[in-house]
Amino acid sequence: MRAPTGSVVGLCSASATLCAMGMAFLGYWGVHEPLPWRWHDVVVIAIAFVGFAVLLWTPWIATTPVEDESAERINAARRTFVIGAALVWAAALVAAL
Repeated sequence: MRAPTGSVVGLCSASATLCAMGMAFLGYWGVHEPLPWRWHDVVVIAIAFVGFAVLLWTPWIATTPVEDESAERINAARRTFVIGAALVWAAALVAAL
C-alpha cells in the first residue's frame, strides 16, 4: 500500500481542522450555559454534529485501500468534505440568526 500524498493529506488535514474549529465555535457559542435549551439551540447542535460526523468520515473514505489503483476514492472524500463543511457553516449561520 502506498503512502498518502497530495489530496489525501490535504483532505484529512482540512477536515480535522474544520472539525476542531466547529467544536471551538460550539464552546464559544454557549453550549455550556446554564440556561435551558430552546428549539433553536437543538437545531444548531444537530446540524453541527451531523456536519462533524461527515467531516470525521472524510479521512476514512480518503484513506480506504482500493484494489485497483485507478479507483481512487478522492472524489467521494471531496464530496463528503464539502457536505460537512457546508453543514458546519449552516450551523454557524443558524446560530447567528
